[in-house]
Amino acid sequence: MAEKRSAVRRGDWDDAAMRFVMAGVTAPSHVYPGLGLIAELVARGHRVTYVVGDRLAELVAATGAEVVTHDSVMPGADEHWPDDVGEAMQVFLDDAMTVLPVVLGIDRPDAVLYDIGGFAGRVAAHRWNVPAVQLSTAYVAWEGMAEEMAEFDEQVKASPSGARYYATVRAWLDENGLGLDADEFLGSPPACVVLIPRVLQPNADRVADRYVFAGPCIDPARRTGWTPDPGDDRTLVYVALGTSYTQRPDIYRACIDGLAGDYRVVLATGKVDPAELGPLPDGVTAARSRPQLDVLEHASVFVSHAGMGSAAESLWFGVPTVLVPQAVDQSTNADMLVSVGTGVRPAEPWTAGSLRAAVDEAAAKAGRAAQVRAEVRRNGGVARAADAVERLSGENGVRGADTR
Repeated sequence: MAEKRSAVRRGDWDDAAMRFVMAGVTAPSHVYPGLGLIAELVARGHRVTYVVGDRLAELVAATGAEVVTHDSVMPGADEHWPDDVGEAMQVFLDDAMTVLPVVLGIDRPDAVLYDIGGFAGRVAAHRWNVPAVQLSTAYVAWEGMAEEMAEFDEQVKASPSGARYYATVRAWLDENGLGLDADEFLGSPPACVVLIPRVLQPNADRVADRYVFAGPCIDPARRTGWTPDPGDDRTLVYVALGTSYTQRPDIYRACIDGLAGDYRVVLATGKVDPAELGPLPDGVTAARSRPQLDVLEHASVFVSHAGMGSAAESLWFGVPTVLVPQAVDQSTNADMLVSVGTGVRPAEPWTAGSLRAAVDEAAAKAGRAAQVRAEVRRNGGVARAADAVERLSGENGVRGADTR
């Protein structure tokens, strides 16, 4: 694939302490969590070249990084994700395989950073023989996880889509001279900075020390200055289901019917046209997207799909959650928030009555949410993440070259 320099590319760069290449994944849920870190690395004088699909170039450019764009095969916000596990995994792999030539077309850096799905970054680091540091936007592997997940993994590998996926991975690794087992390549990075709070990590006590938990890296550029309309002192409830699985007008309508009157409700409806929800009562507003960080600053309860980014941001802002998971890792994330003591997970079906009761219960968890917020902010953030990237990128023992 031919490399395309984005129109938002910066001009000449000053000398920097280190030169990084970041292999991203063209999905907002993968890009947003790391933007604050990328901006901090640039502010520290490092030169960062970020590889991402065209449609997210402007988002990344705001960090000050140099942006190299490509035609991503990742589904867009209005496109459907495969329901089959193997087919969904194949999307990430296909994208990485098309991105690799773009990454390798960049001048050799001092180190490579890469998203958990940005496999091209790890392969490129091997080809360049430079350190590789994964930026994980989700929970990471723990000691014994492979054994605990063995039955599920075997089922995936035995399916037609899973067999195709693992065969493609093996052929790609062989083509690029990586002698790693496919599972090790996919799940065991040589070094990793984890962009979620440690309290959201399952079996955190069994995670290797080489994984550095930095927690959320809140990006100031995402703030818009949004504030609620004045003159209404009712408790504010924010309702949002992320970017991919948002076609749930039934949930939005249930929140309106259950909360209107006693609560102020701010809805982000994603793929659903707000007009489909009908007339909105006083104190209820709806739009396809909202400045989530700003809204969470003012919200008292967050009705969420429990995507990892939203889960982490709810803890950073100390907002209790009502959890309505839709797919992928969201049920696990929801269970972690419940176990932390900041989340409520109502049983299905989700009705106006059950969601209202859950919001009332969540609002009573404000004290616990404030405690977790203090812990998360004390133990993580942008500075910790950037410090870890600098240290891991400078350690000779952390190499992109995997020859085992």
